[in-house]
Amino acid sequence: MLVNIQYNSRHVEIQVPDDAAVYHTSYRKPEKDARSLVQNALRNPVNSPPLSEKLRKSGVQSAVIVVSDITRPVPYADFIDTVLEEIEKAAVPRNNIIILIATGMHRQSTAAEREHMFGPEVCERYRIIDHRADKPDEIITINGTSGAERPIELNRYFLEADFRIITGLVEPHFMAGFSGGRKAICPGLCSLETVKAFHSFTFLNNTAARNGQLEGNPLHYESLSIARKADVGFCINLVVDRKRRVVEAIAGDLEASHDTTCRLVSKNACPVVEQERDVVLTSSGGLPLDATFYQCIKGMVSCLPTVKRGGVVISVGSCCEGIGSSEYRNLMHEYSGRWRAFLGHIESSNLIIKDQWQFQMQTKALQHVGDDNLIFVTDGLSSSDLTRLNVNGIHASEDCVQQRVQDLLDRLIYEGRSVAVIPEGPYCAPITRGTKS
Repeated sequence: MLVNIQYNSRHVEIQVPDDAAVYHTSYRKPEKDARSLVQNALRNPVNSPPLSEKLRKSGVQSAVIVVSDITRPVPYADFIDTVLEEIEKAAVPRNNIIILIATGMHRQSTAAEREHMFGPEVCERYRIIDHRADKPDEIITINGTSGAERPIELNRYFLEADFRIITGLVEPHFMAGFSGGRKAICPGLCSLETVKAFHSFTFLNNTAARNGQLEGNPLHYESLSIARKADVGFCINLVVDRKRRVVEAIAGDLEASHDTTCRLVSKNACPVVEQERDVVLTSSGGLPLDATFYQCIKGMVSCLPTVKRGGVVISVGSCCEGIGSSEYRNLMHEYSGRWRAFLGHIESSNLIIKDQWQFQMQTKALQHVGDDNLIFVTDGLSSSDLTRLNVNGIHASEDCVQQRVQDLLDRLIYEGRSVAVIPEGPYCAPITRGTKS
């Protein structure tokens, strides 16, 4: 049978055995457009008055709406004006409304990306700001500490607003269980100092720090402890399908709305693995997620429950924007071929290097299948780059990616290997039976 693997802005068509295990999300087709779904969520929230009512009763004069950055495929342009209209209907002046992009530790957005994300009219009418974790004058320390007793340092534009609205995509997350909700605050709006515990060796080494797991997950608890102290007024959670359409919007109370959304996502995006296979073929989610090698790690890790220990992972990703941040690239180069030494270093060190957490997650795949069996195919990185990224890397020209993947898979099938396929990459996160929470 043929499967379409998401790659860049297109699909790579691969022939797989008829008995291959193919894992898909199972969201139903949206019954309404994104604007209608979001509007309904704002007016019928979970454990909260409607947004406009809550704003009017609070008598606020300024508001901030936190949005995801370009790495998340949230079609804000389809519905962001609905949220802004509800805010303005509550007598909040337009010039007192800020759209704050929760970049976390990621790069800043470009003007073209903002126009793509929100549409030209929103960009023209509203103030849009990127969170800058590296700018001390845009960070404020609030009273108290996080669950891990870290200082809580958050974006000042967020804290200075009278009313705070957060939005986010809820999907399986290979560290925090599920994205969305509290993650808009931590790591979305934190300083590096605050996010250190969230991305620490100890937290990531915890067996509960995995897809689909909230109970006992230290990253979830840390993020939630910070969000609770940030005085979030309203939360909007979005769910999208493989076509990047909003299929559900659930809003209201920070915790109740997120919990409700996570249950929906768990049901539709975390299928149970009935039998491990010898080989798994996975995408990195296509654009925008597979634009950097840094983000492609999610696909390599999320597929692990489907493949036997010592099996083979074949992962594909465009890497059209390269490896990732300079700190991440330097770290990968420093420990090229020495990932065990890297783990030993970060376990014994009190210092945290920006983006080390992604490399630590990659080592989970290396520990599971071995260095030679973690295969990554891309047209976006050179062969020399790939040799330094702790993968069995294969560079292929854009028009040859499909054939290289097919040849790899055919050879393994010829050897009698059983196959699993995850066309959507980390957006679909198969889990081991008994691990749903």
